[in-house]
Amino acid sequence: MRKKSLLLTVIALLALSLMVVGCGGDSDTPGSQAAGDVIKIGFLGAKTGGHADFGIKTLEGMKMAAEDINNAGGVLGKNIVIVEDDHGSKLTEGASVTQRLITRENVVAIVGDPTTGITKLAAPIAEDNKVVLLSAGAVGADVVNDEQGNLYEYIYRNTLLDAFAAPAVVAYLKEEMGWENVALVTSMNNDYSVGLSEIFKGALDEHGISIVADEKISDGEQNFSATVTAIRQTNPDGLIFTGYYTEGGLLMREIRNQGMDIVMVGGDGLLGSTLWEMGGEAVNGSMVYCGFEADPTIANEKTKDFIERYTEEYGVMPNMFVAQGYDAVMMLADAMTAAGSDDPTVFKEEIKSLQNWQGVSGTITILENHEPLKSPVFLLEVVEGEDGQQFGVKAAIPVEGN
Repeated sequence: MRKKSLLLTVIALLALSLMVVGCGGDSDTPGSQAAGDVIKIGFLGAKTGGHADFGIKTLEGMKMAAEDINNAGGVLGKNIVIVEDDHGSKLTEGASVTQRLITRENVVAIVGDPTTGITKLAAPIAEDNKVVLLSAGAVGADVVNDEQGNLYEYIYRNTLLDAFAAPAVVAYLKEEMGWENVALVTSMNNDYSVGLSEIFKGALDEHGISIVADEKISDGEQNFSATVTAIRQTNPDGLIFTGYYTEGGLLMREIRNQGMDIVMVGGDGLLGSTLWEMGGEAVNGSMVYCGFEADPTIANEKTKDFIERYTEEYGVMPNMFVAQGYDAVMMLADAMTAAGSDDPTVFKEEIKSLQNWQGVSGTITILENHEPLKSPVFLLEVVEGEDGQQFGVKAAIPVEGN
């Protein structure tokens, strides 16, 4: 009996030992590290599905920032760890991922989502759990506040908002290009287009540019002959289209078919090679605005270094989402350092203190309403390059607050 008892005791101790090792987990797995030893920042975005390109690029920027921070000694003596997940571009899964990052991974902050819809779902979850959420891409309304206008305490974003960018572009069209009257085309089944048209209307009125044709189309439409016929009769200086690149390319093809010599201007909904895949040479000269452009010839030293290092590692130039993901992690790290704490109830207040903060994607000031004022806005133009059509920088326009 004594030998049997001793054997059982040894087995029990071995089992307990294995349990302890199992609880410790793999030290190379970020989520398994003790929260007190590292600072965990969650990634909310898609690595699969229709929005995967936005998410993957944001994550690449976040990882690059964490590496730079850790190589410089970390934050408050701790390394930054990026905790990854994937909502697969699904709205409902975005809420589940947010919950997992907070309750299972114990992150102190979340970067994401790059899209407005999922950010709006995640925001109240982060707010209720007192975790900072900083979106690096959402541009729509009611992101940092609820639909009743109540400002969240823990929600911020760092992307260039249409409300600031579009008026700056309109001023450029007036002052530098001499536009006096325009045709405005809105895609009525596209919330982004409807909202952006309203912003453009206000800016055009403010700068004394007349809307001589106010036309409506729909996403998915392919025949724009009647729309262009109506525009041609008004003889505008240019076309403002607030929808996406597919309809934009087809619209410009019809513009050329009817012999009009005007160019199109729009937001980052036109930012993609699909624009010239649909429009061909008809879109040459078309202009798109966005918050970042990887052009070393106009970048400052900090951004130039970022562009060079990213290009060396990934073989392509960084886009807007990479730069904004990088800046988001850097902003959180600076806020924690200023607060002397990685407790989100403490360092959230320091985010509002970021004034004229120099990131790789531009200069950012966080306003009292948690919205970012960002400069410059890059106006890109479709040009013929060595490898065919591409976007080139036409202007870097300073953005001023209201």
